[in-house]
Amino acid sequence: MTTPYGLKGRAAVVTGATRGIGLAVARALTEAGARVCVTARNVAEVERTAADLGGRGLSGDVSDPAHLHALTDLCVAEFGRLDIVVNNAATNRPYGPLMTVDPLDWRTAFTVNVEAPLRLAQHAWRAWMGDHGGAIVNICTEGAGHVGPNVGAYGTSKSALLHLTRQLAGELAPKVRVNSVSPGLIRTEMARFVWEDAERRIADSLPMGRIGEPEDIARAVVWLTSDAARWVTGADLVVDGGTRVRAAWAGQGSAVHEALRARTPGADPG
Repeated sequence: MTTPYGLKGRAAVVTGATRGIGLAVARALTEAGARVCVTARNVAEVERTAADLGGRGLSGDVSDPAHLHALTDLCVAEFGRLDIVVNNAATNRPYGPLMTVDPLDWRTAFTVNVEAPLRLAQHAWRAWMGDHGGAIVNICTEGAGHVGPNVGAYGTSKSALLHLTRQLAGELAPKVRVNSVSPGLIRTEMARFVWEDAERRIADSLPMGRIGEPEDIARAVVWLTSDAARWVTGADLVVDGGTRVRAAWAGQGSAVHEALRARTPGADPG
């Protein structure tokens, strides 16, 4: 019997796909049978990732509308279709209190975290999905549901992405399913400044006893893009190790918030 998680014959685009969650998603989709077109900003990393996965790649910045158009065209030209879009590329800048945020930096956060996913969905719809259907998954964050220190721009933009997910789900149904995955703290370069010196303390504060791995998110994405989830749209799948039930579990405070207050992120990866 064919597994409902199989994606053989389908084609996917994954943004921010050369490391962390994006790479794990691209690899999991490939292992499920999909052909994958990857993108990120670093040319060498995109070429290496595409070669490792037996897929295609196009380096560029998702904040550039022309790049997203070219990425869509590449996938359709190379694979003859575009069934899956995973909007993973993101920025956690500007970091700090909102009262000190430069409005131009704020605009950049929304361009990368909200506008780019919309543009890529538009291109995918026009190029393939509007006629043939498909699935879109936006990578959001568990933190979009509450406030946190120094991450106001990131959290607000991801909250907007959550609403965009539901809005698109309503507008593109029944042909295209649109869902999101909201990770908790994951072992990625983007989040290294949070977990690197506090991993044991954070893990001990979580019901599942560890921080997340990129593969935890990748498995959720594969399910949402597969026929096993064919009646699921407009949903947000929270994959957070129990972060949201922590207070009921042990009555503990947030070790993640302590780390956010104490540390500053490095440069955005990719």
